[in-house]
Amino acid sequence: MTSTTDAPALRLVGAALRAGGRTLVEGLDLALAPGEFLAVLGPNGAGKSTLVQAALGLRAFDAGTASVFGLPPARARSQVGYLAQRAQLDRATALRGGDFVGFGYDGHRFGPGFLRAARRRSAVAQTLDRLGAAEFADQPVGELSGGEFARLRLAQALIADPKLLICDEPLVSLDLASQGLVVEQIVRQQKERGAAVVFITHELNPVLAHVDRVLYLARGGHRLGPVAEVMTAESLSELYGTPIDVLDVRGKLVVVGAGEEGHG
Repeated sequence: MTSTTDAPALRLVGAALRAGGRTLVEGLDLALAPGEFLAVLGPNGAGKSTLVQAALGLRAFDAGTASVFGLPPARARSQVGYLAQRAQLDRATALRGGDFVGFGYDGHRFGPGFLRAARRRSAVAQTLDRLGAAEFADQPVGELSGGEFARLRLAQALIADPKLLICDEPLVSLDLASQGLVVEQIVRQQKERGAAVVFITHELNPVLAHVDRVLYLARGGHRLGPVAEVMTAESLSELYGTPIDVLDVRGKLVVVGAGEEGHG
């Protein structure tokens, strides 16, 4: 796997985030390599989505430095794809699927208007075809099912061929088949295009086989490392300051304790 630059896809040095008088994370050092898959876990309110906002350049870190391929996050958005949680749709919206996907192409594409429009149409068509979603191009997005709309959200995130793909709990409210499709295409972008992946999730098991490292946030602290080092009773008990059990149930990890039962 290769990258357009030798710089880490995402580098954090001494990074800290605070909200509402609470420290969410501090002293976070991270160098995410091109093609690396990082899963970010932790309980509600631990700072996972705030970390996403900062990595996208939508808010500043409260301390430390951050860069995306050597640039400030806000200046590197053309190299970043963002896959958010499922949004609520206005069932009356007239927005068509192809136009929704095209929004992911806009903002950093330049050139004569007619050429840009033609390239945009081509990129939308190719991306929808890749995801088996061409039939949704002319359908109002408000009429689509959750799984159908998940394909459009994924297409929007992938249309610009991102070298860093940030996914904020993208499997929420999706059925197993749709979850499988989303994971398959994210891993394809990683393996075939060399994209680094930051995958925020409450449930590690759907991507467990693909994860290179885990960043676990809890109570203002963090653990960063391979799954086998972070997802242990000893590691998480130290992080939470209370006994935690990590169970392997038929190849699936289950974390029990501190309100985390079922989280994996």
